[in-house]
Amino acid sequence: MRKEVVVVAAVSTAATIAAVAALVRQRRRRKEQRWKQTQTILRKFARECATPVPRLWQVANALVSEMQASLASNETTTDLNMLLSYLASLPNGEEKGLYYGINLRATDFLILCARLGGKNEPISDLHREEISIPSDVMCGTSQELFDYIAGEFAKFVNAHPDNGNDTSAKEKKLGYTWSHSVDQVTTLSPSAIKWKNFAANDTVKFYNRDCVAAVTLGTGTNAAYVESSQAVPKWQGPSPKSGEIVISTEWGNFSSSSFPVTEFDASLDAESLNPGSMIFEKLVSGMYLGEIVRRVLLRMAKEADLFGDTVPPKLMMPYLLRPPDMATMHQDTSEDHELVREKLEEVFGITDSTPKAREAVVEVCDIVTERAARLAAAGIVGIIKKLGRIELKKSVVNVEGGLYEHYRIFRNYLHSSVWEMLGNELSDNVIVEPSHGGSGAGALFLAASQTQNPES
Repeated sequence: MRKEVVVVAAVSTAATIAAVAALVRQRRRRKEQRWKQTQTILRKFARECATPVPRLWQVANALVSEMQASLASNETTTDLNMLLSYLASLPNGEEKGLYYGINLRATDFLILCARLGGKNEPISDLHREEISIPSDVMCGTSQELFDYIAGEFAKFVNAHPDNGNDTSAKEKKLGYTWSHSVDQVTTLSPSAIKWKNFAANDTVKFYNRDCVAAVTLGTGTNAAYVESSQAVPKWQGPSPKSGEIVISTEWGNFSSSSFPVTEFDASLDAESLNPGSMIFEKLVSGMYLGEIVRRVLLRMAKEADLFGDTVPPKLMMPYLLRPPDMATMHQDTSEDHELVREKLEEVFGITDSTPKAREAVVEVCDIVTERAARLAAAGIVGIIKKLGRIELKKSVVNVEGGLYEHYRIFRNYLHSSVWEMLGNELSDNVIVEPSHGGSGAGALFLAASQTQNPES
């Protein structure tokens, strides 16, 4: 009897071990299948986002065609508005004195001042403040908005008085620019913007005769460039004596059949406040990059259990992933991507991500970022081609905006893509470099040019 009991116990133990082993194999197979499905989604997404050089040239050429069509007529025949500026003169590098600039943006405005020293002299006494617009002002009248800006500007002037040779001057020379049309600004919902306040005295030169374009790559995107007035048939009125016109391309609304649009982009566009519009901006700007990444990760979580058996609730919430968090994850070189783990927990409440899952997150960020940067590069090359400067002249393009300034991998992809498109022989003709002060600096320089060179 005892022998039979021992035999039965041994059989039961063996059966348990076999069952456990089978369960382990089943779980391993399931994990392998999940990872295989994750890789399938990833590879398909990468293929659809691919931007080989021939496609980039298709985008650049399409932009050139749209620019030419928009400049030919005031009728709305293209997606590009190509807004013309009406300026008596442009900066020539000879301007001197202390000047102020204000740039009104979507939910905040930038005030800055700087002292210009004239030809071959650096900027000095540079001060900047970025001020968020309170929600009650955003929802108020235009008079209330400009009263608020005027009040903040007065505080800024008091904090940064003119201590130069022209201290007796009572008039302050101010330039004013908008990053959006006034009606767009007053209807946008307010959002929290951190206050930034810094001052710097550096050796930045404010004039470069080879600079032909300026690009914004931040929450939104746009590009402006200097065009010959003879190349603008729709220009009305006397031609500027300089013979040049500054044009805002409004390229955020640029669209082309050559764009590498995926199902994730299509769903984002369909669910946006402006479906069918601003397609280039939705592929390139910081406002949308994190959202595209989130949508891909959500697909992986639903179909491949990327973050476990249940889908993290916060992963289903739109626009939670901001560019700074995306950049932190993308640029994480720590072992097992610990920064990715921290950001996934902070942003989406994901507490049990695996090293493989974090690796997939980094790959998705890379695909989205590379596509955005390469498309932006195609736009820059398109503008230079429109000006006919690729083969004949050196051209400098200034770029500003948090996406370019603070997202190192994005910036590197953009530069390398310009080089790829132009090749060794021509790439030295186009120089892409950071702007100093952005749109606010532009307002300041224009204030200087309009007061010192009114007849140029």
